[in-house]
Amino acid sequence: MNTPVPAPLPTPASPDERLARAALSRTVEPGDEHAGRWLRRYGATGFLDRLLHPTRGDGTDTGPFPGTGHKRVASWRLRATAADPARDLTTVHELGGRFLVPGDTEWPRQLDDLEDARPLGLWVRGPADLRTWALRSVALVGARACTPYGAHTAADLARHGWVVVSGAAYGIDGAAHRGALAAGGATVAVLACGVDTPYPRGHDQLIRRITEQGLVVGELPPESHPTPSRFILRNRVIAALTRGTVVVEAQHRSGSLATARAAARLGRHTMGVPGPVTSALSAGVHELLRGDATLVTDADEVVELIGDMGQLAPARRGPVLPRDLLAPATAHVLEAIPARGPTPATVIAQRAGTTPDDTLAKLYELHSLGFAERHGDGWRLTNATTPASNARRGGT
Repeated sequence: MNTPVPAPLPTPASPDERLARAALSRTVEPGDEHAGRWLRRYGATGFLDRLLHPTRGDGTDTGPFPGTGHKRVASWRLRATAADPARDLTTVHELGGRFLVPGDTEWPRQLDDLEDARPLGLWVRGPADLRTWALRSVALVGARACTPYGAHTAADLARHGWVVVSGAAYGIDGAAHRGALAAGGATVAVLACGVDTPYPRGHDQLIRRITEQGLVVGELPPESHPTPSRFILRNRVIAALTRGTVVVEAQHRSGSLATARAAARLGRHTMGVPGPVTSALSAGVHELLRGDATLVTDADEVVELIGDMGQLAPARRGPVLPRDLLAPATAHVLEAIPARGPTPATVIAQRAGTTPDDTLAKLYELHSLGFAERHGDGWRLTNATTPASNARRGGT
């Protein structure tokens, strides 16, 4: 029998590599695949060196970056010249944080699925190990205006031992983080700005709590501010970190749909919680569900999809009523008893399509069980049976 060969351990990053990646995190925008391609070709130190020290004659063109636009390269060079990576690293260390790069034992290797759009590094604050937490995590995203479902689902996921990952925005994101914290669970906030810059401002205290009890993560160096494009690009990190993405309430143009689509492209599970068809907040979720997303209604169903083999959600069914335990022939006679007024057994037999003798036998059985009672020459439903029977026939 062939012995499985373990995956090779990542090569630890050198101090120069870490410093170069810190500089490049201030030089190029998150998810820039052009930069990712040159990073793969030259390495972080080589890429940065070619930006800071262009060869003679290529100072006004793209030089060693053929196929990359002049404006883009000029922007990289301008930012690289102004970068002070040692200062950024000192700032994050003074905050009790760290800068993770590929090769670190804490680096989540599933981010490598992003290929050339992989983060240059991650600025992290919080006491937990990001790689360990990411192995058992689920993204919970959705609308800014939301119902309490987000908090409820996040709390349930936390109680199941899952790490809840979201973007710390208003609405579902904030509810997801609060729900996980309230349940004593684990949560990760992925920011579209520096980890020293709480955004939105209204979530300053929430982000501080996450820093103390969970993890706050970002691609951008300290003092970086969010922009609309950075929010969209941040979503790919949320999708790549986690084993699946759950969308709770989202309009057609919601950024949370971008997270779900990124998850689908990466081969992660995408899930949606349905809502009223009359609500614009649910329109985006329903669009996902018409595609390849899976409908889920609670944490058990989420865990069934993304958890270990054999973790099945409990079977769902309505309550078992006494009439459900009746034999089919007896239940058929019960259905034939009119909802109002005593009725002769012969009429009930005609309605049930059985013989009078069989019907009478079943009526006495129903009487002993408390479903029917005799009134003179007729039979009627008992008071306890009438409402349920009437409702079964469409009454009120």
